[in-house]
Amino acid sequence: MALAREFSHEDVVLGLLARRKERLDRLANDLAADVYVYAADVGDSFAMRSAAEAFIQSVGIPDLVIANAGVSSGTLTSESKDQVVFEQIMRTNVMGMVHTYQPFVEAMRMRGSGTLVGISSIAGFRGIPGSGAYSASKAAATAYLESLRVELSSSGVNVLTVCPGYIKTPMTDVNSFYMPFLMDADRAARSIRKAIVKKKRFHVLPWQMSLVGFFLRLIPRCIYDPLMRRAPRKPKSL
Repeated sequence: MALAREFSHEDVVLGLLARRKERLDRLANDLAADVYVYAADVGDSFAMRSAAEAFIQSVGIPDLVIANAGVSSGTLTSESKDQVVFEQIMRTNVMGMVHTYQPFVEAMRMRGSGTLVGISSIAGFRGIPGSGAYSASKAAATAYLESLRVELSSSGVNVLTVCPGYIKTPMTDVNSFYMPFLMDADRAARSIRKAIVKKKRFHVLPWQMSLVGFFLRLIPRCIYDPLMRRAPRKPKSL
């Protein structure tokens, strides 16, 4: 919602998609832009393609596509009931991104312009105990976006990977542990918009988390493992 507000201007046409259309309808009424609303689950490739084709038919090929859908929950491989949660997280966070882009990529490539933005996470930099599904999904998303960026590098289509730290949203509201450098959603949206305008390829926010991420990847396993064994666990929320 914060990204929709950030890009809402009178000369902009927005296409918004989520599972619950009534929430999007309320949001659309508050935006200055011309808004097209679609109800679909990003995990459903057929529904996503139908929505994309409807938008293209009504408006044309978009200049910007943001894959922002994501779910999170604590998970444990040892608990069999968590398997369905693993599958849901991977389907939404990874395949949902593929389903979001796929209907637009070839048209953008043929046109020779456009921007694809994917919201990954700093949680994908290293494995986080108790959050195996979420960490794995974000590591996969980051690798996928990098692959796509190189594939499209000579086409005029830019691919931006965004790796936020903690952003204040309903997803983080369930966390009972301390979240360093917690960022307001509207500030995060402004930061992402600036990265898009600058045609960046990789963006970590807030800036402090880029330092955290840098050192996180440098920590040797002999230190990382005992350190993270004591880290707080994400609550189960799915």
